[in-house]
Amino acid sequence: MQVASYLKLSVAVAMATIALKTGAWWLTGSVSLLSDAMESLVNLAGAMFALAMVTIAAQPPDEDHPYGHHKAEYFSSGFEGVLILVAALAIIVTSVDRWLHPQPLEGLSLGLGLSVLSSALNGALAWAMLKKAREHHSMALEADARHLITDVWTSAGVVIGLIAVQGTGWFWLDPLVAIAVALNIVREGVALVWRSVDGLMDRALEPEHRQAIHAVLTRFASGTLRFDHVVTRRAGARRYADLHMHLPGTCALADAERTRSAVELALMQAVPGLYVSLQMLPMDVKTHAEALTLGSPTEENAA
Repeated sequence: MQVASYLKLSVAVAMATIALKTGAWWLTGSVSLLSDAMESLVNLAGAMFALAMVTIAAQPPDEDHPYGHHKAEYFSSGFEGVLILVAALAIIVTSVDRWLHPQPLEGLSLGLGLSVLSSALNGALAWAMLKKAREHHSMALEADARHLITDVWTSAGVVIGLIAVQGTGWFWLDPLVAIAVALNIVREGVALVWRSVDGLMDRALEPEHRQAIHAVLTRFASGTLRFDHVVTRRAGARRYADLHMHLPGTCALADAERTRSAVELALMQAVPGLYVSLQMLPMDVKTHAEALTLGSPTEENAA
């Protein structure tokens, strides 16, 4: 199943959980269950926006976007984070009013059952989406999955709180649990917004991928072959590496091209999906760009 298919499934599951949680709130009158249902509305909006951004990201390069549209996924993560923060604020406002005016709860058993069922749906989908997100390096899919995981923890907290209300008769626990839920999802919302901003600033590849690149270059390096100015970045699901390969000035062009091709192939095998830009230079020669920037962006002298 492709990334877009998982997001379509996420939209369908969000609609189902909205129905289940709204039913739970209607049966019980619990403000914490209402807050849980409101977060599911955010899940639906986030999944729909993520699907739109993934569709844009999959479009091929064009004249205005020669490097593609892959960074569109970061907008999805940021949008979902902002939605989470708005939902948290709405939950807190509703909960404070209920705290000031506590009300008895009814039909808790059936309402809790509906909440647990919706959490099971979200949990199963989130696990599958996270696995797929790691496989495809999809920021949009990962953001939606982490939002679903937050929803599962939210529902778990609500269920525990309502069981406590039922056991103690302390109705003020209901809005207190809702506020705690809101504060928890604020943390997740801030994290998603930050990851979106961080990704838009051309973050370097993950440490394990940089180590894999270093290992390949070390294997090829010798007294007559040197690599430097290794710079990596990621844009959505795409991974990029730029580097310089230094050879003796007397090396035949055909031999140099064979070496370049072997290094490029080894790097792409070490980091699946990597796009390599490898510039060949004579030994101890630097480009004008390097001389001007004095090593910026940060160099990784791999070998």
